[in-house]
Amino acid sequence: MAGISVGFLGMGYYVPEKVLTNFDLEKMVDTSNEWIVERTGIRERHIAAPDQATSDLGLIAAQRALEDAHLSADDIDLIVVASESPDMKFPSVACMLQDKLNASHAAAFDLGAGCTGFVYACGIASQTIASGLYKHVLVVGAETLSRILNWQDRNTCIIFGDGAGAAVLGPVEDGYGILSVDLGAKGAGGKFLSMPAGGSRRPATHETVDNKEHFIHMNGSEVFKFAVRVMGHSTLNGLKKAGLTKKDIGLLVPHQANIRIIASAAKRLSLPEDKIMVNLDKYANTSAASVPIALCQARDQGRLYKGENVVMVGFGAGLTYGSLVVKWHKTEEAKV
Repeated sequence: MAGISVGFLGMGYYVPEKVLTNFDLEKMVDTSNEWIVERTGIRERHIAAPDQATSDLGLIAAQRALEDAHLSADDIDLIVVASESPDMKFPSVACMLQDKLNASHAAAFDLGAGCTGFVYACGIASQTIASGLYKHVLVVGAETLSRILNWQDRNTCIIFGDGAGAAVLGPVEDGYGILSVDLGAKGAGGKFLSMPAGGSRRPATHETVDNKEHFIHMNGSEVFKFAVRVMGHSTLNGLKKAGLTKKDIGLLVPHQANIRIIASAAKRLSLPEDKIMVNLDKYANTSAASVPIALCQARDQGRLYKGENVVMVGFGAGLTYGSLVVKWHKTEEAKV
């Protein structure tokens, strides 16, 4: 990346208090703990309280990221929120956060790239800093997917959870920070992961509500095949752009969707378990919040070191995919 070196100055995450286990789901739909664990690796997920919306989750994560960065809301020039479950169609979650944080100097917008959202948002936000347009950008991935799940559909309701992760991006020491950004999409596959109604194509009617078209619809096998292909592909592309190889990966922080997808990517990249951050057993798939929550937990576990090459990679609705290669600029002390 040309221009100013851009890195992660601070990070924070938040997950709701309520935990929904696989055993709880056994009482709701025709499934079992053994089947869910075997097929996905998920054991439990966090669910937002009735009075919590996406901006509420994002606010706490954002406040924690600002505190970690030792910055105030006045220092933020831009807020980018990645989400597919906003509080409402408009205004944007980013504008809501600007108000709640009192970040009065910040521009704000939302970005929709599904589970790749945080990677997309960081890639775009970093360019505004590298060019000199802005100095500090707050990037948030936040979701309350439980509100757009059909809890009678055992193929989707077992997979997702709620949560938020945030990062403050800003200038770092030359040679450190984001080394490359690789973003891509395959729009032809968009039909495999969608919420069919609620937009201009199929506005809300009694029929769309009765047909449960305002919930997530997914062709799991097609999304799985796409994910297995692009996770390794985008990681290798990102490494090539950074002038690195898979042997240079210090830590892989993948989108937490399915343990079999992560294992497939690890095999292609020849990575041992200790170089992969996995937490989907506790949080399930939190979409745009997945990568930043996992990154925060890697920090808390003392797994981020100065000079280490950290790769974040994801895939999601669109269909989209992307990766970031980051040379970490400081050693993070373990918090757990």
